Amino acid sequence: MLIKQISVFVENKSGRLAEITKILAENNIDISAVSISDTTDFGILRMIVNKPEEAEEVLQKAGLTVSCTAVIAISVKNKPGGLAEALDLLADKGIGIEYMYAIGKKTEEALIILRVEDADKAVNLLLSYNIKVLPSDSVYSL
Repeated sequence: MLIKQISVFVENKSGRLAEITKILAENNIDISAVSISDTTDFGILRMIVNKPEEAEEVLQKAGLTVSCTAVIAISVKNKPGGLAEALDLLADKGIGIEYMYAIGKKTEEALIILRVEDADKAVNLLLSYNIKVLPSDSVYSL
């Protein structure tokens, strides 16, 4: 139930994001979620794409520093407190969250990407409390 996330080390330079997205587009790779964190000189671009192995390969061939990381995709009720339920479960069991971001779709449920300390433990815990953990094929096809 783990999802492959592509992370790209990006220089803070005009046009770098356009270059990366163009490489993906030219290879028919679709981005369904994206997050970027940055400092003065560089950033980390994190993406969920429909073909993660291919994305990693083509971006590396373009000379970019790329890694593939396991993350969890969950679906929570799109209402106040919907995310809190899942995060409380993880906190109660001592599972730390390194970062998270959302997939923006207008639905009755919010889709959240989580990078946690112990992904397998987190998946089992969330499933045992009926929190929807999404399989990779359903996330990659968004």
